[in-house]
Amino acid sequence: MNKGFFALGAVCFLGMSTQTNAARVCVFDLLGKSGEAYQVMEEWALMAKTWRTDIDLVSYQNEAQAEKDFEQGKCDGVYMTSMRARSYNKFAGSVDAIGAVSSYAIAQKAISFALDKRNRHRLSSKIGNQSFEVAGISQIGLAYIYVKDKKLNTIEQIKGKKFAVLGYDEAQKIVVKSLGGQAVLSDISDIAKKFNNGQADIMAAPAYAYKPLELDKGLGHDGAIITFPAVNMTMDLIIRPDKFSSNFGENSRAWFLSRLKSNFAVIQRIEADLPAKYKINLSNEDKTRYQQILREARMGLTKRGIYDATMMSVLKRARCTVERTNFECSLGGE
Repeated sequence: MNKGFFALGAVCFLGMSTQTNAARVCVFDLLGKSGEAYQVMEEWALMAKTWRTDIDLVSYQNEAQAEKDFEQGKCDGVYMTSMRARSYNKFAGSVDAIGAVSSYAIAQKAISFALDKRNRHRLSSKIGNQSFEVAGISQIGLAYIYVKDKKLNTIEQIKGKKFAVLGYDEAQKIVVKSLGGQAVLSDISDIAKKFNNGQADIMAAPAYAYKPLELDKGLGHDGAIITFPAVNMTMDLIIRPDKFSSNFGENSRAWFLSRLKSNFAVIQRIEADLPAKYKINLSNEDKTRYQQILREARMGLTKRGIYDATMMSVLKRARCTVERTNFECSLGGE
């Protein structure tokens, strides 16, 4: 997008602003201000002026700290992974459900469905006396399975192996345990370090993480990237709506929707740079078998209240819109 155009628009609308103080938004990006997520939010902040809100972005490379500062009221909004944002809005935070998105076409459809105007009420939540709203969702990437030994190429071989998981995501811990693996509790800031130094045998990560987290060190000569998407990773923008102009959330979501195609183009370009020497592609039979295993796990997690049931229906609709012959499209349960 042309930043000059947005800057000009921002100047033209500056006089329309009714906000006396800028809304402060915490932005998590592993690469800080040089990262793609932060740069997207800079464009968003310029557009926000046209919605009568000035924005002050604060960069964080530690996601837990970004959430903590938002929780303590130091920020009026926070841009962080949907898994961590699930506690503020289970509907949007469930878009990253395990095994629910198997391709970028499905991922794009899922985000489009989630941000649809008809879901406006589902994107607002109340915790105690505080109101929150999902003002945007964007794509990080399909998370593939990284293994230190390329012989670990079937789901059955997880048994007894150390699998690095995000400690704040109950779903990951439960699924790894159900497969017989040992969950190595991690944070997004140290999960790669545990894989790289041998504390974990397996981890899941999107292509965006490969270079900045130096995952080639963990893969070494014997490792592999199994290109089966265990999970689709997204970012949620969570705001306290009373700190922003009226209809801000709706305007913001429309902006995120408008840039979905460019968002996915960037992600797929990054993924194309993954070294081919590490990639292992599964057979169609194995893919279907793993999808069936994860579907059962996902349904169990939904029954336990970890995932939002309505979002599971949205995700199934996205899958069956793109892949009409998928085995589950004629099945009930989601």
